[in-house]
Amino acid sequence: MSGSQPRKRPSPAVYRRRRLVVLLALVAVVAVVWLLIAQPWQGAASAGENPAASESVDGADALPAPESNAQDSTAAPEDPAATPTPSGTPVAPACAARNVTVEAVTDRDAYGSGEQPQLSIRLTNTGDDCILNVGTSAQVFTVSSGEDVWWRSTDCQAEPSNMVVLLAAGQTVTSAEPVAWDRTRSAQDTCDTDRAQAPAGGASYHLDVEIGGIPSTDSAQFLLY
Repeated sequence: MSGSQPRKRPSPAVYRRRRLVVLLALVAVVAVVWLLIAQPWQGAASAGENPAASESVDGADALPAPESNAQDSTAAPEDPAATPTPSGTPVAPACAARNVTVEAVTDRDAYGSGEQPQLSIRLTNTGDDCILNVGTSAQVFTVSSGEDVWWRSTDCQAEPSNMVVLLAAGQTVTSAEPVAWDRTRSAQDTCDTDRAQAPAGGASYHLDVEIGGIPSTDSAQFLLY
């Protein structure tokens, strides 16, 4: 006859703990299966890949330069990464003209024979954050002498485009690269022909600019020699 004692049955508390462990294991298995089937993260990734799902637009670092054909010489932006492009739905209102100061800028006050004036736009947002179309379709450079308009950038402009950017409060933005005026008279019907040269010998000219429908407050004067 064996002298061993009968095995003691586990207490109810032990049974409850065992059942809880089994239940948790089942829940974990179900959760893993659901994740593999539903893959909820794919929806989030798709939303991130869709630019339209974004609620922001790129900030402006520099203004793109208008491109023109024929004799009008222009330069492309110096750094493509610095050219803002729209990335989604704007989160700021459109800029009010009263809150944007636009300036006409030349690289010098006088130019010798054969030297081409370099023309730029500078704008400053004096209000709150706002959005503005600063694309080449919204830019106009005009060179005049007295009441006589000698050259306008839109006369022979090639492939104008829109570019809506966010202007931060107090931000100032300038053309990435200037537009060169070849010192000739422009017209829409003379883009592919020889054009009259602007008088020099100390003749005075004025540059006026416009961007996003907002004109420059003052013109920039320069002389041709």
